[in-house]
Amino acid sequence: MTIYADDVTFPSGRVQQCRQMGKTMDKKPRKKPETTSDQAFDLWLKRGLHQLFDDVANEPIPEELLKLIEEDRGE
Repeated sequence: MTIYADDVTFPSGRVQQCRQMGKTMDKKPRKKPETTSDQAFDLWLKRGLHQLFDDVANEPIPEELLKLIEEDRGE
C-alpha cells in the first residue's frame, strides 16, 4: 500500500492537501494480457522444470549443511 498526496484547489482559492491510500500497482500502466502462446510456453516450461527438479528439491537437507546455516545465523 502507498499513500498518495495531491493538492486540491477549491473555487474559493483555498488549497488543501488530499491523501489517498492505494496499491502501488494502481498508478502503473496496465500490462497487456499474455497471449495464448506465451501462456502455453510458460506452462510447458513450468512442467518441464518440475519434472527435472522436484525430486532434488524434495530431498532432505543434510545435517552438516543445517549446522553451517545455524552457525552462520549466530554470527
